[in-house]
Amino acid sequence: MIENLEINLLNQAEYFYLREISEPRDNSLRLIIEEAIVNRDKKPAAISDELSELRAIRADAFPIESVTGCKSFELVWDRYAAYLVTEELAGTGGNCDSEIYSGRLFRTYIKSNFLDHLARDIGATLEPIQHYKLVCLNHLIDVASTKPPKIRQIHALNPASGRIDNLAR
Repeated sequence: MIENLEINLLNQAEYFYLREISEPRDNSLRLIIEEAIVNRDKKPAAISDELSELRAIRADAFPIESVTGCKSFELVWDRYAAYLVTEELAGTGGNCDSEIYSGRLFRTYIKSNFLDHLARDIGATLEPIQHYKLVCLNHLIDVASTKPPKIRQIHALNPASGRIDNLAR
């Protein structure tokens, strides 16, 4: 069972960016995600010939970015049945009336279009397949697996380099 602490930390974040995706072994999946916040300390650069209407809209706009202090997480599925990575503008974020899930940025589905697709595509399986969705600013990641991921907080990325400094133990 996934630890509630990790799930709560994932769902308490304002936003996430997917930073890395890999398959460490055949049919295993590893994701590195990084928390992001509305950075009220940084205003977007002014545009000299900007229309006044656009300037009014941008007056209260701030960038959403990862800054020092944002958390990073590693999620690992030892085995998966399927996964789908969708660019955020092409996806719905899972906000479909016919779907049932719990969680905010890390969702566990009881009923979903993805599960329906897999039932048609791969048929019956020996163990029930669960659907997990990670909602990030840059991607939506759907994972179907018989077991939940292992989740652990890792040292934050260095925002200047975009690289992980050290993994937490």
